[in-house]
Amino acid sequence: MHIVLISTPIGFLGSGKGGGVELTLNSLVDGLLAKGHKVDVVAPNNSKLFEDSKKAKLHIVEGEEQKSWQHQDYYSSVVIPDNSLLSKMVEKAIYIGKEADIILNFSYDWLSIWMTLNINIPIAHIISMGSESFVISNLISNVYSKYPNNFAFHSKIQASDYHFIENPIVIGNGFKLSDYVFQECKDGPLGWVGRVAPEKGLEDAAYVAKSLGEKLNVWGIVQDESYALKIDKMFSKGILEWKGFLETDKLQKELGTCRALLNTPKWNEAYGNVVVEALACGVPVVAYKRGGPSEIIEHGKTGYLAEPDNKESLLSYLKIINKIERKNCREWVENNASTNIFASKVVSWLNTVIKEYQS
Repeated sequence: MHIVLISTPIGFLGSGKGGGVELTLNSLVDGLLAKGHKVDVVAPNNSKLFEDSKKAKLHIVEGEEQKSWQHQDYYSSVVIPDNSLLSKMVEKAIYIGKEADIILNFSYDWLSIWMTLNINIPIAHIISMGSESFVISNLISNVYSKYPNNFAFHSKIQASDYHFIENPIVIGNGFKLSDYVFQECKDGPLGWVGRVAPEKGLEDAAYVAKSLGEKLNVWGIVQDESYALKIDKMFSKGILEWKGFLETDKLQKELGTCRALLNTPKWNEAYGNVVVEALACGVPVVAYKRGGPSEIIEHGKTGYLAEPDNKESLLSYLKIINKIERKNCREWVENNASTNIFASKVVSWLNTVIKEYQS
């Protein structure tokens, strides 16, 4: 197949602003290339693909970034800037897509989904979030009524946010296992990875670290500086060790030394990339039982699922984290979330979409 990918319009690939979408896109490109498919990627200016994904052709587009729907009111109207990055990315993808088999959209935004009803080129959408926008959810419903196969989700619980979806297509996610080194470090520090923003619940993880008299290593881009400052002031000096945003190679080396990862989102994560990255390094995870992580973590085998928003529940499970065999964590990723497994699921789905247009 010849596949054209539309990246996120939130930030350039490598900036960390696109969150898990950046890693997902690169992992999929790597898996598709390994299977012999031709891949074009349309992405914002300054974007860079991972080394193993560089055989894909990267098309750079300039323009004003979209505001993430995570940080807008659910009933907000759609706003498309005059110099819209997203509109230019969609335009470029359609131009290339005329010679391709299908366009695969990673952007959770109105315009790219709306185009499904307005061109003859097959457009498939990997939905990266739960229902974060009334207008986008309504649009997905309208498109779904005509093209029921054009949407795929990372987890069943994420898909359940869209009540009109029957028999959702769930593709999970994938990771290149050679990029993650297994480490047997049961006496290491505590870790937390994610965009530093209110919906990620960093303060709950910091509370647990403080209760144990330990520091918490924090990796990730500071998306909300006022929130980060507030969290820093809430806890005494030395509790939070700010590590910043690191690329995969450096992150996994440091993350792998942790005895546990704390995952504390206040909303339903679509999947939970950082959970799988930790597991790939052999690091067990204590997470709130909500969203994608609740489908990834095998309670008592690869980590523990705590009662949502219950910090004492997190703490109680962290105290017994060394009961988890770290090799179980790595094995789960090998059996469920490799780039090969992920790419195979996506290819099977895309073939279904293409056949739908040919019938």
